[in-house]
Amino acid sequence: MPLKSRWTLDIPQCSLPTFIFKSPTAPLSDTKRCYLDADHPDTLYFTRADFRLWCQRFGLGLQRSKHFRKGDRILLFSGNNIFFPVVFFGTLCGGGIFTGANPSYVSRELAYQLKDSGATYLFCADASLDTGIEAARMIGMSLDKVFVFNHNNFGSTTRIPPQKGCQHWSTLLASAEDAASFAWDDLRGDASNTTLALNYSSGTTGVPKGVEISHRNYIANTVQFILQAEVHPEYEIKNARAKWLCFLPMYHAMAQAIFLVSAFTRGVPVWIMPKFDFLKVLEYIQKYRITDFTMVPPIAVALSKSPLVKNYDLSSVEFIGSGAAPLSREVCAQVEKLWPDKDLNMKQAWGMTE
Repeated sequence: MPLKSRWTLDIPQCSLPTFIFKSPTAPLSDTKRCYLDADHPDTLYFTRADFRLWCQRFGLGLQRSKHFRKGDRILLFSGNNIFFPVVFFGTLCGGGIFTGANPSYVSRELAYQLKDSGATYLFCADASLDTGIEAARMIGMSLDKVFVFNHNNFGSTTRIPPQKGCQHWSTLLASAEDAASFAWDDLRGDASNTTLALNYSSGTTGVPKGVEISHRNYIANTVQFILQAEVHPEYEIKNARAKWLCFLPMYHAMAQAIFLVSAFTRGVPVWIMPKFDFLKVLEYIQKYRITDFTMVPPIAVALSKSPLVKNYDLSSVEFIGSGAAPLSREVCAQVEKLWPDKDLNMKQAWGMTE
């Protein structure tokens, strides 16, 4: 039988960039940091105002580029990177659709997603460039649509030379001066149901499927996610000191919803790791005094069993949660015991991208 929630929420009907940025010129802090590279946080980071401008630069640059048209797909084949959120939101600002591929894919798997998604451009991390070039050749994509993706353009005005016939992705960026007044589409009303992302899910059988996620989908998910935090009587105090660590893959819906959309909406800074490394996760929680430890079941199991956990100070953690798949109560209880002086309860949320 249908169950009705005790809460009712209005879902804003607009584009996701409008939802998180409000407008191209709405006041945003030029000192408060939103995304930081966990390995180099003092030199690789964005303030909230800087981040919006980078997204505008990419969105406008896409619209000016030779092959891109609104509604086109941009495929990012990379692990986490300080610019990953820029490509995600910048694609939306330009009127495009984002799709991310698992960086462990071989050329055959990437070629399938390239063709199935109908991607116009392919961005490849340095270590993935050869795989990307081979995948592009397998489907007949020319190399002028394949770009090298890294953060080498951060803080630099020097044009980065091509690699193996592929331009650097920064060649698609508009100037800061031009982009400062760039306005993305608001997508008000029913237009908010426009597809935002194609997130590929393995589902249960066969090859991965591209799942269409709309602007309205992510906005609805975010306002519900935030409401769960806001019901805490000390929400404002807790949110002001919140710090998050992202080691989950940003090509996946879970990391996008939590660390890209919800974090920026709540004003929570995120330290970004290129990939999961168990000991580095513990080190960075200790170093940056991370408050929210969001994980997936295999990490929870590792936490419950590893004797190395006791070597790290995890006392800053105020919330523990697991998602993507169900977790047994026994494992939850073992993880909770890592904070014996706190009344932490492992929260779970899981579902399917579909």
